[in-house]
Parts: sequence; structure tokens; C-alpha cells
Amino acid sequence: MQPRRFGSTGLTVSPLGLGTMTWGRDTDAHDAGEMVRAFLDSGGTVIDTAASYADGAAEEIIAGLLHTGIARRDVVLVGKSGVQRTASGSLVLNAGRGALLDDLDASLVRLGTDHLDLWLVQAPDRLTPASETATALEIAVRSGRARYVGVSNYPGWASAQIAGLMSSSGSGIGLAGLEVEYSLLERGIEREVIPAAQALGLGVIGWSSLGRGVLTGKYRRVRPADSRAASAHLRAFVEPYLTEQAAAIVEALAVAAGGLGKTPLAVALAWARDAPGMSSVLIGPRNAIQLSAALEATALELPPEIRSVLDEVTAPPLGYPERRS
Repeated sequence: MQPRRFGSTGLTVSPLGLGTMTWGRDTDAHDAGEMVRAFLDSGGTVIDTAASYADGAAEEIIAGLLHTGIARRDVVLVGKSGVQRTASGSLVLNAGRGALLDDLDASLVRLGTDHLDLWLVQAPDRLTPASETATALEIAVRSGRARYVGVSNYPGWASAQIAGLMSSSGSGIGLAGLEVEYSLLERGIEREVIPAAQALGLGVIGWSSLGRGVLTGKYRRVRPADSRAASAHLRAFVEPYLTEQAAAIVEALAVAAGGLGKTPLAVALAWARDAPGMSSVLIGPRNAIQLSAALEATALELPPEIRSVLDEVTAPPLGYPERRS
């Protein structure tokens, strides 16, 4: 994998990143270790996690790997904060300065490191002023806890708002980039988020680039018993893409993949990886076998005619004012 520059920053990232949402719950430390070593051997660097993943267990697994032969300098560690579990067990958003920095400190302890390469606010919090969130991001960089900072799952206007606040503060610390969902099944960010990121020089990481697993083709005929869609805690995550519209896209993808002699997974991943504006796209394999299948996409470059067909059949509807006449 050839590294890419993350937006206009000095940070370089691998075009594929390893997501850890299932670590500590569906993926144990042994399987995680096998995947990380294979991923790094393939040229990957980005490992993406969050304080909320398995209530911190994913971060603890990463810490174990960093202390058993995985060099910290070989990893671009991306972390997220701002989603907290209450005493009743529900999840709430809190992008306030104190909550974010407390989350960050706790993550660094669990990870066993003194800094994140990229720290992101996991989701927009409508109750907290954007200026307070921007201040927390600046403090994280100024204190050395994060090398670069950004936001995740923010709309284009809110990303631009945070970027503007940081730019005008005079600190010299800017917003580095965004992390947002992106795949053949979810191209909504092309309306305004990608244009905003390109205009502002922001890097973009796409999560769930395989459409929450649906673009692998595993759900074309049945719902496998060991799949996320059959899992009690991940069923709701997958079900939005188990629709007739999504099924039609998966069939078109399968036809394209068959013509190339490749798997739907490899074609979907190559499409997302090389989409305009994308710095890196995340994969979330649960074991080394799934990772190996995803890494087959690293050498695949889609012919222009295949990309054009997939672009056409999955194009997001545009309305006013983003519609181009």
C-alpha cells in the first residue's frame, strides 16, 4: 500500500485502515494480533478505534499489542471521544471540553501511549457550543495528547464551522480532517461533506466501506448465522442496508466483480478507496481470514468503465442547492 497525505497536513496514512469496533466483543486479543501483524506486513498503518468500542476493551487490546512486539512508530493510531455510557447503560453524546479531554485521557491510559496520531470528536453534540468543542481540540494538540485533530460524522456545514473557529483562534492549530461513513450503499457525503473537505484541505477517512458487510455479498441468499446481521448487538447496525434497493446494488456489484474475476468485496473496497477526496477507508474484519480477503483489493485498480457503471447505479440523489444543472 502506498501511503497518502492526509489532506493538507504532514500526516501520512495508508489507503486502507483497520477498524476495531468488534474488538473486545466479537474479536479477541489473539485474532486481533494476527490481523494487526498481517495488516502492517501489507503496508497498512491506520488503526482506528474509539473509547466507546466495547466500553474501552478495544483500546485495551491495542495496548496489549503495542507492548508485545508492535512498534508504536509503525502505527497511525486514530481515536475518537465524545460518546459516553450512562449509569443506566444508555449512550449519550457529550462534546463539551471537560468530557472530551477526560475521555481522551482515559483512552491514552487504556492504550498505554502518550498520544494519538489523530483524535476525533465521534459525533456532533447539538447541546454544546461548537466553540467549546473547537477549544478542546486545540488543547489536545497543544498539550501533546494528539498530533492532529478532527471530527467524525459531522455534516459539511458543521465541519466547516469547527474548521473556521480553529482557523480564526490564532492558535495555529487547524482541523486536520473528518471520518464519515462511505460506501457504494452510502454516498451522501458527496453532496456537501466531500466538497467542503476538498475546499478546506481536510483529509477524509471513510468508515464501513463495505456497507456494514453487506457489499461482501454474504447476504445475497441467506443471513449467515455467524454474521453481524444475525448478532443481537449488531443486527440493528446492518439492517438499514438489507433492503431491496441495497440488494439491487449488491447484484450490480456482483456482476461487475464477476466480469473482472474478482470478489464483490474487492471491487467495493477498491471503488471506495479511490473515490475523489478519500484519504483512507476502513475495513472491520473480525478474523485473519476476513482480513486476507479484504487485502486482495490492495492491488486492484478498477477499469474506468466499471467505476463509471458503479457510479451511475449508486449515485445519490441531489437536490437544491447542491444539484448541478
